[in-house]
Amino acid sequence: MVEIIREHLYDLQDMKYKAFHCRLIPNVDPDTVIGVRTPALKAYAKELKNVDVSAFLSDLPHKYYDENNLHAFLIMSSKDYAEGLEAVKAFLPYLDNWATCDLLRPVSFKKHRAELLEEIKLWLRSEHTYTLRFAMEMLMVHFLDEDFNAEYLEWLAEIRSQEYYVNMMLAWYYATALAKQWEATLPYIEKRGLDKWVHNKTIQKAIESYRVTDEQKAHLRTLRIL
Repeated sequence: MVEIIREHLYDLQDMKYKAFHCRLIPNVDPDTVIGVRTPALKAYAKELKNVDVSAFLSDLPHKYYDENNLHAFLIMSSKDYAEGLEAVKAFLPYLDNWATCDLLRPVSFKKHRAELLEEIKLWLRSEHTYTLRFAMEMLMVHFLDEDFNAEYLEWLAEIRSQEYYVNMMLAWYYATALAKQWEATLPYIEKRGLDKWVHNKTIQKAIESYRVTDEQKAHLRTLRIL
């Protein structure tokens, strides 16, 4: 099955897309990128829905970036929370780039947020860059609306990292939090509660957001750390 899937991915190869996309994932070896567009990967994942892909899912680490993305789409299609969670846990240690990490959003997590939160707590302790990034992404996706708790802002404010892709996700999280939970989040910016780089990047991203008002953007501009 692994070879069959790989051969099909090569059938879907788009060299122009590969050249373009490799520039977006500079930490990934271009020789490991086949160059399959996301819509084609999604369609292929749907084709494999009723096929036994267990051999492919257990063939970790995958050789190719596109195989990792296909793996993520296959996990996301599962509607069973326990099954999806176990698949995510098995896959997380092998994530090696932001793009695969950020597309991994299992649909089953939406209806099991209480259980998911306990897993997020564990993932936030990880020293693996993309496990930590995934944990923050799950907090951003699932816990900035009706299940929001200001305590979660504090969890992430305590994180200090030298990893660019961790800090970018922190900034993305707080910029989104400013858009959705302005009153609770603003004090972290006004009191300089974040790392300087994360602080300024958060402000930049919030100012670029259509969900933040012009008045709020004007105030944020006065809070940049020079």
